[in-house]
Amino acid sequence: MKLYGRTPLATATAITALSLLPYFGPLAQQASTESSAVAETAEKTLPLEELRMFADVFDRIKQAYVEPVDDRQLLEDAIRGMLAGLDPHSAYLEPEAFESLQVHTRGEFGGLGIEVGQEDGFIRVIAPIDDTPAQRAGVRAGDLIIKLDDMPVQGMDLSQAVDLMRGEVGTAIRLTILRDGEDKPFELKIVRDVIKVTSVRHELLEPGYGYLRVSQFQAHTGEDLVKAIAEMQRVAPLQGLVLDLRNNPGGVLQAAVEVSNAFLDSGLIVYTEGRLPNSELRFNANTQTAAANTPLVVLINGGSASASEIVAGALQDHKRAIIMGTDSFGKGSVQTVLPLGGERAIKLTTARYYTPGGRSIQAQGIKPDLRVDEGKLTGIRTEVGVKERNLAGHLENGDADKANSEQSPRSRDLAERDYQLYEALNLLKAMHILKREPVKTGSEG
Repeated sequence: MKLYGRTPLATATAITALSLLPYFGPLAQQASTESSAVAETAEKTLPLEELRMFADVFDRIKQAYVEPVDDRQLLEDAIRGMLAGLDPHSAYLEPEAFESLQVHTRGEFGGLGIEVGQEDGFIRVIAPIDDTPAQRAGVRAGDLIIKLDDMPVQGMDLSQAVDLMRGEVGTAIRLTILRDGEDKPFELKIVRDVIKVTSVRHELLEPGYGYLRVSQFQAHTGEDLVKAIAEMQRVAPLQGLVLDLRNNPGGVLQAAVEVSNAFLDSGLIVYTEGRLPNSELRFNANTQTAAANTPLVVLINGGSASASEIVAGALQDHKRAIIMGTDSFGKGSVQTVLPLGGERAIKLTTARYYTPGGRSIQAQGIKPDLRVDEGKLTGIRTEVGVKERNLAGHLENGDADKANSEQSPRSRDLAERDYQLYEALNLLKAMHILKREPVKTGSEG
């Protein structure tokens, strides 16, 4: 089982990583076999002095620690520390965490509904999941969690923090948060709930202009997105689409490939490179597209990671879409889940992924073609009070069916509610205007 995740552990309450989970069951077994071969070669040069030191520390803990310590617990802690020391995304998965990871990719789990990682000893919010207790309580991407109830999290292992955030549905927890732009920490009270993630939402922003929101990449996201496009096309031909990947922390790799393929009819989508032969994979688009020629704007921000960056990078490199928003997160490594038996597993970083143009996103992210920061638009009325049509005896316009040029209330509401989406819609309209054929003049002869 291969994962393209962001944080060391995915759990039932605070999903601590985005886990891209393609359909490669056999790959994990093959990778495990090959890693065993690598280990056999490494045995010849094992650092004996360090191994003796490990045994010595183990023995001293057994003899001198203030309380008796179970051998099994000590060894599991050693494994956990060994993996955590590699990078922020490799981790030891105990039975509960392993099960939670699999539940997460199916799209239903219990908890708060936030993606979190660890940064400088604190818990950083990667993104709140759409329509969850965390989002409704006001949690934002980039928030730094410094306390869980009355317990400081600084120096706490990420898995311990996640355990504290877990709890029975209906129970509450207080998060103390530091946020950029705020003078001091503040508290948010969140009631735990069963999280059911709707991967794809869609609507028509205006006639002919569709909106697709992908909150996470799950097993059926690609299929659901294609259905959503078909539903909007049945209403009227689409003149433009907005694909919203903001605060989307990722998910199933195969879904990212399928979403990209909905807009591409050929070419490379993503490839991976690592030390093991089976970690080198290539995914290509096919001709079965849903909207191969519809103008497309993709919205991203700092909460867009992993699978989101795969999609944005592929569409950007193929010049299939205009990427708008702010720089993405920059998660460009591949995690493979290797079962250990006893319902345990390790999540190990085994490769990096690259866009079709050969760009590694790791620690760089996708840079938008057009940078549009999140903001709030406040309209200023500048029109004069009297126009020609207000004058007594004015001549009537014979073209009675011409549409009123004033901005619709729905468009004004969108501008105030979501400025980035408003700008994306305006860009699509501009692209459509430029494609229109010129009006024939009446003096031709």
